[in-house]
Amino acid sequence: MKRGQSFSATHGSRRVLGAFGVLLSAAAALPVWALDFDQAYRAASENDATIRAARSAADAGRERLPQARAQLLPNVSLSAGRTHNDLTSETRNFLGQPVTTRSQYYSGSQALSVRQPIYRPLINASVRQAQAQLEDAEAALERDEQALVTRVAEAYFDALLARDQLSLVSAQKKTYTTQVDAARKGFAAGSGTRTDVDEAQARLDLTLAQELEAQQNVEFTHRRLAVITGSEVDALAVLDVARFSPSAPVPASLDAWVERAERASPELASLRAQVEAARLEIEKAQTGHKPTLDLVAQWSRTNSDSVTSVNSRYDNKTIGLQLSVPLYSGGYVSSTVRQAVAAHDRARELLEAARRDLGVRVHREFRGVTEGVLRVAALEQAVRSADQALLSNQKSFKAGMRTSLDVLNAEQQRILALRDLAQARYVYMLSSLRLESLAGEDRQSIVTKVNGWLMP
Repeated sequence: MKRGQSFSATHGSRRVLGAFGVLLSAAAALPVWALDFDQAYRAASENDATIRAARSAADAGRERLPQARAQLLPNVSLSAGRTHNDLTSETRNFLGQPVTTRSQYYSGSQALSVRQPIYRPLINASVRQAQAQLEDAEAALERDEQALVTRVAEAYFDALLARDQLSLVSAQKKTYTTQVDAARKGFAAGSGTRTDVDEAQARLDLTLAQELEAQQNVEFTHRRLAVITGSEVDALAVLDVARFSPSAPVPASLDAWVERAERASPELASLRAQVEAARLEIEKAQTGHKPTLDLVAQWSRTNSDSVTSVNSRYDNKTIGLQLSVPLYSGGYVSSTVRQAVAAHDRARELLEAARRDLGVRVHREFRGVTEGVLRVAALEQAVRSADQALLSNQKSFKAGMRTSLDVLNAEQQRILALRDLAQARYVYMLSSLRLESLAGEDRQSIVTKVNGWLMP
């Protein structure tokens, strides 16, 4: 065997890698029931514990409003009691002798009370505050629903990237195994060198370690996705490069995206509702200085049977207004007002901090999309250049102008370019999803768009 022939056996594996090109060589073997992104999102929406907890929290928050309104309605109470009495009395008769008398009898009472608030500024403020808290709960749920799309996308794309990396490493291992065999045969035949064998073996050993790591990463990412979706993940729909066409965001103005995000952000809506609730807490605290007025009506009946009152019954009916005027509470009300004012200031500052942070996040994802388009295109060109460089090194090796190390390095560069290209595509997809989510795009339309990039 000539030295130039030691890499001829790897040409088939090069063609395998070329077919892998866009990291989809395994797509043809995918079963028809492979989990796609839309199915993963729907499963997560039903089974993810975090989103279920968020929905329960929203259900609990919705009850604040009817609870507050209930305080405006009449409060009706009924009480009844029946008592057994055992009376022992000691007196003296006309002779001065002690006389003990024992008597037993029953007594009972029934009372019906109605209280209707007429002027209660605390209750009125509580109702408005409950409305703000309801808006907070709804916005918080919307924020968590949007976050679910992002969490599923991160887990799904990480699983796809892990599979792509494993496929690349596996193909690279096959190539290096063939190269080790060829180098050993060449060395045995006297046409190769020991250095060729050692270099090929070193690359193979490193690839075996990388394959183990890639397998572990596949298991981890699948487990992460399974936890979110609530079911085991066997196969995933992969990226269809033929349908994947990254494009710049529309509109192309960052300020326009920031403005959209500030209008649609459920996080800011939640914080605005919290600011309003904190303002109303000040109003509630200030009502401690104000009087209250209630309409009170009561009907009561008492009956008893004793030695002095046989079968007696008393009916009492009252109706009137009850005015309560606070005079002094030791400074408690003033303290609660100051506390509520401080809490309101804190809520406003948190809203401003969140608004600024939202602008930063929109800027990051906007750059991720715009630069992602250029990066994907650049890496696609890098893969083509790496293919050509590998082919040139193979031909030069056969002509005796390159060493086996040159060919190994060229192949390594090609693998790195393929890996970077796969990662750049997933980063672009995730940035695009996050940007549209921050801008308040409909969740299902986002999921449908991403799902359209996958192999059916």
